[in-house]
Amino acid sequence: MVNLEYLKKSPLEKFAYNFVEFFKSLPAKIGQFFKRIPAKLLKLWQAFAGIFVTIWQALVHGDWKTRPSFIVMGFGHFARKQWLRGLLYLVLEVVFIVYMVLFGWKYLAKMGNLGKVAKITTVDPLTGLENYRFVDNSLLILLYSLLTIFIIVAFVASWYMNIRGNWLAQQAEEARQKLPTTQDDLRAYADEQYHKTLLSVPMLGVFVFTVLPIIFMIFVAFTNYDKAHMPPGNLFTWTGFENFEILFGTGLTENSKMFAYTFREVLLWTIIWAFFATFSNYILGMLVAILINKKGIKLKKLWRTILVVTVAVPQFVSLMLMSQFLQDYGLFNNLLMNWGITSAPIKFLSDPLLAKITVIVVNIWIGIPYSMLICTGILMNIPQDLYESARIDGASPVKMYMKITLPYMLHVTTPYLITQFIGNLNNFNVIFLLTGGEPLDLNFQYAGRTDLLITWLYKLTVNQSQYGIASVIGIITFVVVAVFSLILYNRSGSVKNEEDFM
Repeated sequence: MVNLEYLKKSPLEKFAYNFVEFFKSLPAKIGQFFKRIPAKLLKLWQAFAGIFVTIWQALVHGDWKTRPSFIVMGFGHFARKQWLRGLLYLVLEVVFIVYMVLFGWKYLAKMGNLGKVAKITTVDPLTGLENYRFVDNSLLILLYSLLTIFIIVAFVASWYMNIRGNWLAQQAEEARQKLPTTQDDLRAYADEQYHKTLLSVPMLGVFVFTVLPIIFMIFVAFTNYDKAHMPPGNLFTWTGFENFEILFGTGLTENSKMFAYTFREVLLWTIIWAFFATFSNYILGMLVAILINKKGIKLKKLWRTILVVTVAVPQFVSLMLMSQFLQDYGLFNNLLMNWGITSAPIKFLSDPLLAKITVIVVNIWIGIPYSMLICTGILMNIPQDLYESARIDGASPVKMYMKITLPYMLHVTTPYLITQFIGNLNNFNVIFLLTGGEPLDLNFQYAGRTDLLITWLYKLTVNQSQYGIASVIGIITFVVVAVFSLILYNRSGSVKNEEDFM
């Protein structure tokens, strides 16, 4: 399409055009992706080859300071009077050996079967009571085994850095260059390497509290960890792709078919909910902000204050109140029946379709103030010259909105929209506090008609202890969130045309 023809389209037409073009170009992009795989693998191999070349050169051509560092980490640094580096590497090696001997190895050795004996039962000859001694705990074996694997990988990386550092130091000595001293290292970590000093603790926290739990969840998906295999009294074992087969309906059992049906319905509703919950709040919040900012509107500060006050009320209070308010025989239905408007209660939360509409409407009610506040700040920054020029050219308010306001807002707020969309995919509060996932459906497996993937996962873990299936759902949720995030963000004008509104 000629650029002029594209520019003449409205934002909605542009969105539709880009949407169609994206899926048209998808096969070609997939083909290009697979074509680039050999080149990527070659680069990866070259990077690994460079590591082995460095190790080989240090082993073959290393001097009396470098070669012992293969066994005693930090030896070469001590020999070259780099005391801080030598001490850090030596302490790291000692701690690693002590950890592996006293703790890590006994768990790693059991990772293949996740334990053999859960508990040993003995009978007290005097009282006749049974005593239990717990032996293997599959949960701890899996967790500490993964932790040990990461520690081994980190140690190997540190060992390579130790070898590489000594090899580079040897080359610098041979070239008669000055080696950095301990004072130089301390000065560097307080100056040009200060970002490493600051980020070391946060990165460790990200690994311990984010990366490790995600990896653990992925491994749990390949086990039969559930109520019948609950540590410490019982062991769970590896089951391969059995949980995936159950969830995707490839299993032959009735349980598998019910899980597959529930998963399809819940996934579809999750995407529909995220779409309407995001864009309804965004569009309506923007319109409210435009209305309040419009010239001639009186008491603007009052309207903004009222909306800000609604934000100050804790969301869970509002949701629980609305849940009671909209029950079949709650306050709202009682008022309608007492006033003769209806003869029977409106099933806001007990009818499947009406319950879904209700949660979207309630989410709009609690979400518009947030969108209004964000849009208000952005609207104030739109150059008024654009509107003046449009008025002179005879543009209508709708035309100005479609050609000026909406494109500007979308360009600035696309990252916010993506964040909101992803947040709504995992919006636990609104669904759980308002409907609890209900109404129930006998064809659903531990889920209701308004359950999202995240609330279904919660029920499977907390109520049913189906940790294996729940882990598969967690993986799928992560994949859905990641795909939507990457596609929407990389296709947005905020990324592709960063300079448009500078």
